[in-house]
Amino acid sequence: MLPFFLVITFCGVAQEFTEELYETYDNYKETSLDKRRIKYAQVRSLLERIAVNPKFEVHKVGESIEERDLNLVSIGTGDINIFLWSQMHGDEPTATQAIFDIFNFLNANEFEVEKQAILSKLKLHFLPMLNPDGAERFQRRNALGIDINRDALRLQSPEGRTLKRVRDSLNAAFGFNLHDQSTYYNAERTPKPATISYLATAYNYEKEINVVRANAMKVIVFMNNIIQKYAPGQVGRYNDDFEPRAFGDNIAKWGTSLILIESGGYQNDVEKQEIRKLNYVSILSALYTIANDSYTDISIEDYEKIPRNDRNLFDLKVVKLTYELNGKDFIVDLGINRQEIDLVGHNDFYYKSIIVDQGDLSTYYGYETFDASGYKLVIPRIGKWEGTTIGQHVSEDMLKQGIAYVVTPLPEKGFLIKMPFHLIGNNFKLPDFRLAPGQNPTFFLKKDGLLTHAVINGFLIDLNKPMKDQKFKNALIYR
Repeated sequence: MLPFFLVITFCGVAQEFTEELYETYDNYKETSLDKRRIKYAQVRSLLERIAVNPKFEVHKVGESIEERDLNLVSIGTGDINIFLWSQMHGDEPTATQAIFDIFNFLNANEFEVEKQAILSKLKLHFLPMLNPDGAERFQRRNALGIDINRDALRLQSPEGRTLKRVRDSLNAAFGFNLHDQSTYYNAERTPKPATISYLATAYNYEKEINVVRANAMKVIVFMNNIIQKYAPGQVGRYNDDFEPRAFGDNIAKWGTSLILIESGGYQNDVEKQEIRKLNYVSILSALYTIANDSYTDISIEDYEKIPRNDRNLFDLKVVKLTYELNGKDFIVDLGINRQEIDLVGHNDFYYKSIIVDQGDLSTYYGYETFDASGYKLVIPRIGKWEGTTIGQHVSEDMLKQGIAYVVTPLPEKGFLIKMPFHLIGNNFKLPDFRLAPGQNPTFFLKKDGLLTHAVINGFLIDLNKPMKDQKFKNALIYR
């Protein structure tokens, strides 16, 4: 344990280091990875570049079901092994990108004192993209259709067997299990998203705290204190219920201090690039405190002070909307989420929004909230367009007339409708309008007899503002 005056000194140095990490991040960001839907070929190309760098060791340690290589990248000369793996779930790539940012940082000529402190005490082992077959399809499960993170006991998958074999060979002091969580998690009883969530994984049903788990808690407290500066109030504590099939729980049981990092949501960060940056800062900060052994003086009581994860967020929350049904007016709140639907090739997506819940949603929050007090819902109309192209001014005029569906010759499949109305074919019959969970949220809002807003596929549009000034991704095609 460090003497008190050394702890104070280290905290000051660590704070300065992490601030510089955040401020200089763009110097080390791997710019070839700028979208969430990254592919194995991109990772392989980067690993080939790293493999010829004498600072790193790159070893093939296994293969996926579809025979994509699984590689372990190691750096450092220390006696303490640290094992980090990412993308066990193929559609959770944020930390994979951050790992390659960290490689760039470790290879650069700056921060030599801090890197020496880390690499002389620790040996770092990274297994990026554990589930490349799932990543290819941007899906959670592997090619066998199983969740690798529920395969720690049976070890049915080659990816799971590789993870177990590497963990056993390293007997790492600390393990970092790197995931993405739903963007709809919020920090408990607050409207703020759980941008980063941490967990010192339980190793038994009783959730006992031994030295191994306590060490993970202490490092998490250190990381939380760092991240609060950049995402204040946006850190959560992941559910610590014991899952006997999960790798994190078992790795903790096998003696490795297991730190789960979950990347959630952040305002206006669809591709999670700011969250990727927070991963980078968080992980490097953790390695620094482990290398300096300063985490041992942190109180685990502070771990329990981190708010738990709630799941009470919507993309759009509409409050106190007047909805007429059977000749009577009712006041309802709407909770709307925008579901991502992959396009062919899994390189991009479109939104297909749904009403998740309606009624009294006063205990829920929204990334965007609209107070519809005094506004009345207006059922959308169908219009017709005879031409081949629709200009922006035409689409805005249609919206102001309450038209949300347009009959027109339909484009080919895969076409993204960026105009703010849905396209329908001549023979398509829209069902009667219904405001209900599971339905696509498309309607208008009226106040004082005038249409003021539209909700098209879950996107709120102010009819008094140009479309170019509003955030709208896509409408839908109904064939």
